[in-house]
Amino acid sequence: MVKTDQMALDTNIVIDVLNNKTEVIELLKNYRDIYLPVTVCGELLFGAKNSAKRQDNELRFREFFRRCIVLKVNELVAETYSEIRKQLKDKGRPLPENDIWIAATCLVNDLPLATHDKHFEEIEKLTLVKW
Repeated sequence: MVKTDQMALDTNIVIDVLNNKTEVIELLKNYRDIYLPVTVCGELLFGAKNSAKRQDNELRFREFFRRCIVLKVNELVAETYSEIRKQLKDKGRPLPENDIWIAATCLVNDLPLATHDKHFEEIEKLTLVKW
């Protein structure tokens, strides 16, 4: 059963938070625990390393990570990833691989995912919260 007082964040939602988007910040106040799939952390750090303000952005991201619960990849997440990827391949609906990892992490941990990306709708049983 998906937890209703906990939320996992996609990369685009974290960026909204760090850019002080008031409506997103207000919505997050409704959740007791905020989770980040480790893949989201990797995407953010990659973006920081490619930015003009590398050190500033890395510091901002790492500070945000410390305020969240970071979810790691394990064998069950890997198995779920492989199942999702196969289902999407069979449907002819490929998704970015990182997003499949994010979805698998959320499914294994019974967490809804806050995102702006519509393509997550292709993943069966994934609970989405669109902001």
